[in-house]
Amino acid sequence: MKRTAKERTAVKRTAATTVAQPIARRPVAPPRRSGTLSRQALLGRIATRPHAEATMGAVLGDVLGFAAGVAVSPLPIIAVILILATPRGRLNGVLFTVGWILGLAVLGAVMLAIASPAGASSHNHPATWVGALKLALGVFLVLFGARQWHRRPRDPSEARLPKWMSAIDGLTPVKVFALGLALAALNAKNAPLTIAAGAAIGSAGLPVGQQIGSLAIFVVIATLGLLAPLAVFLLGGERAKTTLGNWKDWAAQHNVAVMAVLFFVLGLKLVGDGISILT
Repeated sequence: MKRTAKERTAVKRTAATTVAQPIARRPVAPPRRSGTLSRQALLGRIATRPHAEATMGAVLGDVLGFAAGVAVSPLPIIAVILILATPRGRLNGVLFTVGWILGLAVLGAVMLAIASPAGASSHNHPATWVGALKLALGVFLVLFGARQWHRRPRDPSEARLPKWMSAIDGLTPVKVFALGLALAALNAKNAPLTIAAGAAIGSAGLPVGQQIGSLAIFVVIATLGLLAPLAVFLLGGERAKTTLGNWKDWAAQHNVAVMAVLFFVLGLKLVGDGISILT
């Protein structure tokens, strides 16, 4: 049976389309390159970078409040001003500041060492004991702040400095260094804030390097209250004595009220953080 020319053309087109379709649908494999990351691995790395940065930023935001609370503590500021007024003020002022820095760093490092093996963080979420610690510290600071506010002098001019400050003139350089260490690590006002900062850093699930960096930033910010009068003494010349004297008088008059408000506010924050973790 003979086909017409029109039918033969239609058959040829159908055959060409049938042969071409499998070839067009066949996927072309991309060339493999040695030393390159797969698409899933690359996306995984990109996804984890913002998370790590956000976690570090959140920790610093949480820690800076505690560091500011330590930095504006009036008693250490008064102590360093009195030390700078002694005959060996330059040497003793530096030793006092170094002891302060070492005390904060050691207490914070101890807290980090305790937190790491104790499981302070599980899948980047603080453990239960961290919440309990923050809650306990918060309650302590709220009660301490309320007690300080109740005991504040009605007239600021009637405020009195602690008796141990009258003996600063006779302290040796070694005792001045020990005083800075004690006021930073053993003081009932500063130690809870440093412990809370260490708990916040340790419970965030950061790598060790970022934990150390966060603690270093905390220590630097917490030392600004001492570095300011030290810088004025070293660079202020003759006007330094007048400036530091005015600072000392203001801090002595408002010491109790400032610390009462400060600890009450930070204590409420810790109570809120602890409840949030526990629930």
